[in-house]
Amino acid sequence: MDKFLNDMGREKPTRFTDQQLRIATDNFSNLLGSGSYGSVYKGVFSNGTVVAVKVLNGSSDKKIEEQFKAEVGTIGRIHHFNLVRLYGFCFERNMIALVYEYMGNGSLDRYLVNDTNNLGYEKLHEIAVGTARGIAYLHEECQQRIVHYDIKPENILLDGNFNPKVADFGLAKLCNRENTHLTLTKGRGTPGYAAPELWIPNFPVTHKCDVYSFGVLLFKIIGRRRNTVEELAESEEWFPMLVWKKFDTGKLGELIIKCGIEQKSRDIAERMAKVALWCVQYRPEFRPVIGLVVKMLEGSVEIPEPMNPFQHMMGEIFIAHPVQESQTYTTTTLSGSIMVTDSNMLRSTPIMSKYEIEIAPATL
Repeated sequence: MDKFLNDMGREKPTRFTDQQLRIATDNFSNLLGSGSYGSVYKGVFSNGTVVAVKVLNGSSDKKIEEQFKAEVGTIGRIHHFNLVRLYGFCFERNMIALVYEYMGNGSLDRYLVNDTNNLGYEKLHEIAVGTARGIAYLHEECQQRIVHYDIKPENILLDGNFNPKVADFGLAKLCNRENTHLTLTKGRGTPGYAAPELWIPNFPVTHKCDVYSFGVLLFKIIGRRRNTVEELAESEEWFPMLVWKKFDTGKLGELIIKCGIEQKSRDIAERMAKVALWCVQYRPEFRPVIGLVVKMLEGSVEIPEPMNPFQHMMGEIFIAHPVQESQTYTTTTLSGSIMVTDSNMLRSTPIMSKYEIEIAPATL
């Protein structure tokens, strides 16, 4: 830890004393929120800078130190408009804390679950694009790729102008770009948002797990306060599955309307739905890299027709692979194999190849 702190002393974050933080927070009197990680307090430094002070706690000193090093060692080294800025930290016997920029509008989740805080879909689309840009910086522009592992609405913070910033790097991990796979000894992330492969012990995991979580985030934005749509007979159905079924039957527009989305925003919502279906593909190699997700959301590139992300939940095993070099593919299900020709759902287009949307290998 001493070596780590010395290394970080040469980086940008400032090391504060616990006394400085007590003065800035008026002895931690203004609580912004709390959770298993600790508590966050609002503070103001003497120069007028408003901050959020995150005081860490946990079940053991080791876990606290691991979270501290994960956050300071990742977000402390980088800066991007769509990433929350770390001003500094405190590491003393009686206090371990992180000092972040203050985000005046809180986290995204409060605007997706509370009718009184609704944002228009144009603004929500901007928030989605900004969030994707922040993740793209972590994955594609840093010297070392940073995998966040816990993308969800609670970890997307909004500044005074509702600009989104990715926060909470307590589970983040650095990896060399040459090493495309990480092996985890235990699951990471939040159930419901974490990619399926994160729950398989010792299974090789890639940065595509963040893409999956971002896809679930898009579904949350489209469906707003619910995983289901109460107005529909299928209201007990998992919302992402419902989106796929409506898309597959050409009725996605009907679902968008029943989600209460206004006419002017429906094209944006349909685009987000298609991108979300790509992001939550069960197999990581089918998911696009986040840089392509940004372009698809912006409308600057064509969105290929999504494949069914949920075939593994519908009693089928889906394997697609090229037959020689033609545009004919074999699709294998539990009920047998069939030949598919000129299928937009299976063909690896130039866009897919460029941005690492791959056709799955012939074996699981």
